[in-house]
Amino acid sequence: MAEQGKILIRQARIIDPANGIDAEGDILIESGRIAAVGKVKADGAEVVDAAGLVAAPGFVDIHTHLRQPGPAGGETVLSGTRAAVNGGYTLVCAMPNTDPPVDSPAAVAYQALLGKRAGYAKVRPISAITLGRKGEELVEMAAAAAEGAVAFSDDGDCLPTARMAAKALRYAGITGLAIIEHAEDLSLSGTGVMHAGDYSASLGLAGIPASSEDVIVARDCILAMETGGRLHIAHLSTSGAAEIVRRAKKSGAAVTAEVTPHHLVLDDQALESFHTSFKVKPPLRSRNHVEALRKALVDSTIDCIATDHAPHRFEDKNVEYDYAAFGVTGLETAFGVLYTEFVQTGIMPLDRLIALMTAKPAQVLGLEAGTLGIGAPADVVLLDLAYEHVVEEEDFLSAGINSPFVGWKLAGRAVSVLVDGVFRKRDGAVEGASPPSC
Repeated sequence: MAEQGKILIRQARIIDPANGIDAEGDILIESGRIAAVGKVKADGAEVVDAAGLVAAPGFVDIHTHLRQPGPAGGETVLSGTRAAVNGGYTLVCAMPNTDPPVDSPAAVAYQALLGKRAGYAKVRPISAITLGRKGEELVEMAAAAAEGAVAFSDDGDCLPTARMAAKALRYAGITGLAIIEHAEDLSLSGTGVMHAGDYSASLGLAGIPASSEDVIVARDCILAMETGGRLHIAHLSTSGAAEIVRRAKKSGAAVTAEVTPHHLVLDDQALESFHTSFKVKPPLRSRNHVEALRKALVDSTIDCIATDHAPHRFEDKNVEYDYAAFGVTGLETAFGVLYTEFVQTGIMPLDRLIALMTAKPAQVLGLEAGTLGIGAPADVVLLDLAYEHVVEEEDFLSAGINSPFVGWKLAGRAVSVLVDGVFRKRDGAVEGASPPSC
């Protein structure tokens, strides 16, 4: 009889970039932690046959919108973390642009509590930088960090002045946490709804120039160097910003950056359909920017992949393009999109992709995650690379189905997921939820 909490995952291809492992073997889990990796014998363990599957650390997303508190009918911590597990994610960092925002130590603690109550993927709160995300007065950073905040961001809003950005970097530096910047100069982006270029001109839609991102990234990289603070650029989308980050790193600035799956595989030509699932901020850029982002990811200028999972209610997207909310849902399609577009095409090896979704984002924010090292939390994803499916709206467990990848044929999926050694998804079905119809 298997001992409770003792699981042996047998004969998987184990890929653990944090520890340089890519080999067939077994993983022993005891009391919610990794007990052994390799050729393992374990009497009394529940045996999980993983032959033909890849076993990797659970995916880590450092840019997730869980929308709670927020409007009725929208995403919640429960639905969002359930969707995370469905996509192979075992830890997500919740952005603070809720309603009201997470801008106090009590609100940070409440976000963490909601995550524990949900019982799916782990939730690590990100605190707002400023009260009300208004860019005027800093939150109580030390107290927020003490309650579990893992970074600070006014995501959705850029810090409005260099003076405030410098102040935020200095004070966040005292806590050792990073400032995550939504880089957008509103005086340049204005009322734009897509990338400013040939397609915006031909479609008659107001454009958002690449310079609106570039000037803020340049400003904040200079300030990071001056203050010694840690700066992380959210959802990098332009060639210019990538080059600025590249130079800042070479100069010794404590700067990191992320990129989303949608900015890596889609461009502004998609907007010819006027489908609001392609409306996101920063916008989908022109093809030359996409190619520059791919290059920056391959050469490690960009540190990791983050989903910027931004689910919206049907009524917030099912309107004229100009009035639709910005954002796409991303947790449940990220691996399939990236595996299909990067690994199957030979652009990137599988172990590199897994590193960008596990160890690398964990390193950016200093999280205890992204590794199968002995003693680490037993957060494990089993991947079926041979699985192929067409993405359908009914596949999603998120409350938001605003995905630009509906209708795409993808390869690879998370078939089983363990969080702290407990199955939250098993054989394709998420605990407590109807299995996706795929």
